[in-house]
Amino acid sequence: MARYNNRYSRMVAWLKVLLPLIALGLLSTMFLISKSIDPTKSLTYARVNLDEVMREQKISGPSFSSVTKDGAAITFSADSARPEEGKNRYSAKEMVARIETPDGATVDINAKDAMIDGGTNRIDLAGGVTLVTSTDYTIKTEGLQAAMDATTVASSGPVTATGPLGEITAGHASIAEQGDKAGTYLLVFKDGVKLVYTPSEKGGE
Repeated sequence: MARYNNRYSRMVAWLKVLLPLIALGLLSTMFLISKSIDPTKSLTYARVNLDEVMREQKISGPSFSSVTKDGAAITFSADSARPEEGKNRYSAKEMVARIETPDGATVDINAKDAMIDGGTNRIDLAGGVTLVTSTDYTIKTEGLQAAMDATTVASSGPVTATGPLGEITAGHASIAEQGDKAGTYLLVFKDGVKLVYTPSEKGGE
């Protein structure tokens, strides 16, 4: 019995020494493994990716349509658009627009660049703009402003146009509803207007 008690006492004594050592070894191993992962580097990587996503975010093939207060239907589409952070504004590429007025006239607009401002209901077109009207006028200008809530289109600079009368150059051109005749729209050229008249060949025979 005494031999059994001595053996048991020795085992308990050894376990008191070994178990803490094993626990210490396990803890040190855990710390070594955790040090192989640098949390600051992981956060930096995630932050860079997030910034890149925010910079690269865009809408592919956006389009929208509306009816102005004077009854004209306006449709817009683009290859892509990007929102401006914190603003109700979008920059768009390869913008295409069509205006259909209540009197049956149409205006097709193409522009390389566009800035859509939802706060002011305005679209600024740039990078070369072309307008084609249903009255057979083709107008080219560097920049153009168009309203989204009214049928108002105006160039931001000189224009060149070809139409039934010939070739026209002017410092400014606009399309808007005629004030005293609701539903009637006028194409107006002004500021140094020059016309090179080309007689129509129709009816010549």
